[in-house]
Amino acid sequence: MDRETLQFYEQRGREWADALPHTGASPELDPFLDLLPAGARILELGCGDGRDAEYAIARGFDVHPSDGSPNMARLAGERLGFDVPVLRFSELEAVEAFDAVWCQATLLHLAEDELPAVVTGIHQALRPGGLHWASFKGGNGGARDPHGRFYSYLPAARLKAAYRRAAPWSGLDISTRDGFSFGKVPTPWHNVLARK
Repeated sequence: MDRETLQFYEQRGREWADALPHTGASPELDPFLDLLPAGARILELGCGDGRDAEYAIARGFDVHPSDGSPNMARLAGERLGFDVPVLRFSELEAVEAFDAVWCQATLLHLAEDELPAVVTGIHQALRPGGLHWASFKGGNGGARDPHGRFYSYLPAARLKAAYRRAAPWSGLDISTRDGFSFGKVPTPWHNVLARK
């Protein structure tokens, strides 16, 4: 995550969290959890204020949330009742330690040329047969939003190519839906579901 993007979450993290829909976890989380064995060990990269982790824990999963922003890790820790580690994507070194890796609207802050190395680390962290989910904003190249945050804004074909370059996934599916961004800006979203 670059300096300006990190600064946004350090300074405006609470505002960002309060602007999210107050209906609980991400709508894509339940279908993802339904694909996992009971009690699966899940790594969350970029947990935000911890709402997805809170929901998955309540469903009985062994969730390990983390965030690259110290401020967001603190907010998540307040919600969850335990210390949430600060972990940048490039610092992931786990090897076959998780059944799943969940990345809700987080990896999209990486530049296109940075993405494959991080996806390689995610693949390495998964146990054989493990699942990875991530969401990305669609578009045609890296740029900043009106709040100064960097996004890769990738078309689906280039996103799939980056995942294919990164690791030998046994399954890789990308679906696209219409949605919104912070400030209620209409935004296309690509959802990635990959199996090791």
